[in-house]
Amino acid sequence: MEREHISASYDAELNDLRVRLLAMGGKVEMMIDGSIKALLDRDTPLAERIISMDHEVNSCEVSVDEKCLELLALRQPAARDLRFITLALKIVTDLERIGDQCANIAKRVKEINETPPLKPYIDIPRMAACAATMLKEALDAFVRGDAELAIKVCKDDSFVDELNMQIQRELLTYMIEDPQTITRAMRLTYISKSLERIADHATNIAEMVIFMVKGKDIRHTIA
Repeated sequence: MEREHISASYDAELNDLRVRLLAMGGKVEMMIDGSIKALLDRDTPLAERIISMDHEVNSCEVSVDEKCLELLALRQPAARDLRFITLALKIVTDLERIGDQCANIAKRVKEINETPPLKPYIDIPRMAACAATMLKEALDAFVRGDAELAIKVCKDDSFVDELNMQIQRELLTYMIEDPQTITRAMRLTYISKSLERIADHATNIAEMVIFMVKGKDIRHTIA
């Protein structure tokens, strides 16, 4: 009976870790969506709220880190549980960096909103939607231990990379043809690059999920 009680308590703690991690992921997903909505709607107050959310994400990181270290110290996990906890420590780092990228996007949006729009926004929202989906699926794969979904996330990264290159080329053309557009184009270039980095962090998470499930490091091997 005592062993069952200890096991139930341990399972509850692992579930608490999952909940904390998903709560952090949810905030980061909101930041991705909000930062791009602020761009599309020219909504500076929304951009400011996204910037302030970065502090909330940082607090979530501390909370997850503390829970992981507590489990490692008191429960001495082994095998799959050990991989789950140690990878959670790495995943929160990627989530925190995604939050940083979203805050940086929002800062550029505030600057962009002070000037006339350079062009209609078509590919940037597509990039953001894909990156947000990649993050959601990477976290779903982590919680469910779904290696196939994680592999899909890794493959989807190439779509974001292609869109980023297309946007960079288009904005470079604007700057060459009209030097007065350089400042606005550079800010959009920065946003596009930030979205590409967000997708990279989602890919990092997916690669770690594959390692957790299969015990195999596939970094730099998925085409």
